[in-house]
Amino acid sequence: MTRRLQFLAALLLAAMLTAVGCGGGGGSFSGDGDFAGVGSGGTGIDPGGVGSGGTGIPAASASGVGSVSGFGSIIVNGVRFDTDTATLQLQDTSELKLGMTVRVTGQLAADLVNGTATLVISAADLRGAMSSVTSGTAFEVASVPVETDPSTVFAGGLGSVADLRAGDQLQVHGLVARGEPLRATRVEKLATAQPPVVSGAVEQLDTSAKTFRIAGQVVNYAAADFPGWTVAQLAEGAVVRVRGNAPGQPLRATTVEQWYPQPLTEGLRLTVAGLVTQFTGFGSLQVDGVAVDGSAAQWTGNTRSVGVGTSLEVTGEVRDGVLVAGRVKVKHGGGLDPDAAESFSATGPVGALRSVSDFKVKGQTIDASGATFVGGTAADLLNGRKVGVTGARVVNDVLIADRVEFLP
Repeated sequence: MTRRLQFLAALLLAAMLTAVGCGGGGGSFSGDGDFAGVGSGGTGIDPGGVGSGGTGIPAASASGVGSVSGFGSIIVNGVRFDTDTATLQLQDTSELKLGMTVRVTGQLAADLVNGTATLVISAADLRGAMSSVTSGTAFEVASVPVETDPSTVFAGGLGSVADLRAGDQLQVHGLVARGEPLRATRVEKLATAQPPVVSGAVEQLDTSAKTFRIAGQVVNYAAADFPGWTVAQLAEGAVVRVRGNAPGQPLRATTVEQWYPQPLTEGLRLTVAGLVTQFTGFGSLQVDGVAVDGSAAQWTGNTRSVGVGTSLEVTGEVRDGVLVAGRVKVKHGGGLDPDAAESFSATGPVGALRSVSDFKVKGQTIDASGATFVGGTAADLLNGRKVGVTGARVVNDVLIADRVEFLP
């Protein structure tokens, strides 16, 4: 989306994004998340002290970019954020859903697993007519290539890329990086056409003609607004989100936004989900342009084929302009196991129960017809009964549960 969900930039919610959820890793729901606390990795992040979030662990200012992988609180990049007092700024949607990219700001405990969100921002990354399917996992919208993987959420009547047809109006959330396809975390079919959105790295910037390219889409920014920054800051390689009133070649931009801008304030606890854009080794790489030192981090996933284009979730602390990672999760990317899908989750009381294959948890529709039940059986599902649900696939916005655990 995390393989992916859990606001996409290395970006800001990378630590907070995958936001809303409660953790995802298919294990017990009695713990603090699907990653062990950092302490043995030599990060120098103090796990002691009294925290403000009831965890007994001190919290510090944090930011993150990623995709939503769970609900209950919200889970982004394996970080569970309490959103009870958070402000939501949602564009292109009325509610957060699995796979949507987000940027989260707030507080993150030293365990790098628990946090409190103060602000959650989400917006679509690509919107327009699907022009062609280029492979069993890839397609194009507005001349922008899109790549899916086993953790991509499909919605709006879609179950996979095979369901796409030329001319379908799509809204896509995903991770962006220069020279790489948009890595889709959510693909939704729309009922009607809506104003276009294109996100990606600026290429072939021409300040005289007021144009640049995002993949194959030419953008004319002569009449565009630059909310939160200025046209003078526009530069080759900048990652942007462009909006217009109508599709075209060129797309005449009405706004050019920075894509989930990520602060690198000294001491900031940061979680970033994105693609590796430079790779020298585990101690020197970049994720969506953010410099990362993962030499002392706790790594999970297939580390053998990490390189440019690999999708990672990185959580740690900013020191001297570098994100010093406490933990890194390898999601998907060049040469990685295509079956290694991310886990999605929802925790809370059962609602709108119609059958084992149709009920809701925290507003998320669940199909548990093929799930393993822990602490009870399918017959014990009742409205109001608290459960923890995990699954690796979301088809037509339905979480296909692999495990349902009854909770006290």
